[in-house]
Amino acid sequence: MTHLRLWTFEVPAEAEERFVAAYKSDGDWARLFATAPGFIRTELWRAESGLYLTADYWRSAADFEAFQANLGETYRQLDEELEGVSGVETFVGAFELAG
Repeated sequence: MTHLRLWTFEVPAEAEERFVAAYKSDGDWARLFATAPGFIRTELWRAESGLYLTADYWRSAADFEAFQANLGETYRQLDEELEGVSGVETFVGAFELAG
């Protein structure tokens, strides 16, 4: 089973370069996630409108929850470091592979 978490971001133009560095497939977030069992990959997508979408793939929801339980403080620290870089962020949802 695969667990997918999607977020959208309206990134300020002046923060775009730093945002991409942090959110790309080998960026700051992916490196943190990669320290946890069950992490598969992160993808960063950009629409023509400039809206960004991240797709974080985990083996299961339980793996993501374990990551949150074990590395939640580190997650929050990185989130604080990147405050203002991500602009307006919206959690789209968490999904399970249907077939």
